[in-house]
Amino acid sequence: MFLYVLKRLFQSLITLFVITTVVFLLLRLMPEEGYFGENYDKLDEMQKEVILTEMGLRDPLHVQLGKFYKNLFHGDLGRSIVFRPRVKIWRIIKPKVPYSLWFGVASVTLSLLIGIPMGLFMARCKGHWFDSLGSGYIVLINSVPAAVYYLFIQLYLSSALRLPMLFDARNPASWVLPAVSMSLSGIAYYAMWVRRYMVDELNRDYVKLARAKGLSSTQIMTRHVIRNAFVPVTQYIPMSFLLTISGSIYVESLFSIPGMGGLLVTAIQRQDNPLVQALVLIFSSVGILGLFLGDVLMALFDPRIKLTRKAASR
Repeated sequence: MFLYVLKRLFQSLITLFVITTVVFLLLRLMPEEGYFGENYDKLDEMQKEVILTEMGLRDPLHVQLGKFYKNLFHGDLGRSIVFRPRVKIWRIIKPKVPYSLWFGVASVTLSLLIGIPMGLFMARCKGHWFDSLGSGYIVLINSVPAAVYYLFIQLYLSSALRLPMLFDARNPASWVLPAVSMSLSGIAYYAMWVRRYMVDELNRDYVKLARAKGLSSTQIMTRHVIRNAFVPVTQYIPMSFLLTISGSIYVESLFSIPGMGGLLVTAIQRQDNPLVQALVLIFSSVGILGLFLGDVLMALFDPRIKLTRKAASR
């Protein structure tokens, strides 16, 4: 198990390194105007060259990349050049982390508390109205662009429930709609997979044998089916991190939440390349961490998974 964790950790670090390097190189191919902000037209060519040289942007790419990783290992994410010029990026991100963290935890919690029981009942009621209703919800969430139902929630559900349309840290009611919006895709995700694995397990031979022995449906579900169906589902629990990241980028901007998702949109719009680079690094780290934890949880909960080379050759 220890060797397996080390292997997955090494693969995760390599993936993070590749993503960070690619983003770094792509940003270096962006037009130079993004490094000057609104002052670009006010500077002559000599002044522009001096500024770019001071930033190290005239050094070879491998030298720039080496300096970036050297600073990164010392906890230096760089300085903003447009959003808040010359301010260290970690000072910009630090006050925004609690908002993104709170909404991320809230959306994941809602996804698990609603999505898993929903999938269980859909499997138990296969072919009935609840299963059809749940399947319709899953199809709707997966087929309609998220921006559409986010706007629908903000415009119509806020009026129906008399909840604020925009986020206000001093008003707890304004936290409800963003958290619910971010959890919708997660709910559909877990309901779909739990139902699928539950239905698969209900058709297994050991379930037919248990019924032949006289066990009730409740006993079969609680002792065998749910436990076996949840083994593959555990792998997808950390995937909620990825769903939360993709949702937060749009939801935070839509509801005016001062979190990292909205900051990323603003940084891209204003071409603040160092800030974009730092935020992509953070979001990539969270996503890769989720995948890594998913692999580890899968190995912990499923004893059939063999992690040695001998077992893999069987």
